[in-house]
Amino acid sequence: MASSDKPAATKLPSPCVSICQMDPQDGVCLGCYRTRAEIAAWRSMDQNDQLVLLDILRDRRAKATGVARRPSRRNFKRLSV
Repeated sequence: MASSDKPAATKLPSPCVSICQMDPQDGVCLGCYRTRAEIAAWRSMDQNDQLVLLDILRDRRAKATGVARRPSRRNFKRLSV
């Protein structure tokens, strides 16, 4: 391994959905619901910060569209077979 014994954390794919248009009133992208600062910071975030931001984006999307947010499957433990 490299100088560190810790394996490299996996980065998540960008939440961009190729609808890149900023809402002039609230300053978030109409496609992914990120702010300009969040878009710029995505690549430098670690995986835990990316997961936190994804939860924030789900809440923003739900508030903007009125569509209720479904629970994240990450919070459920898998049953062993």
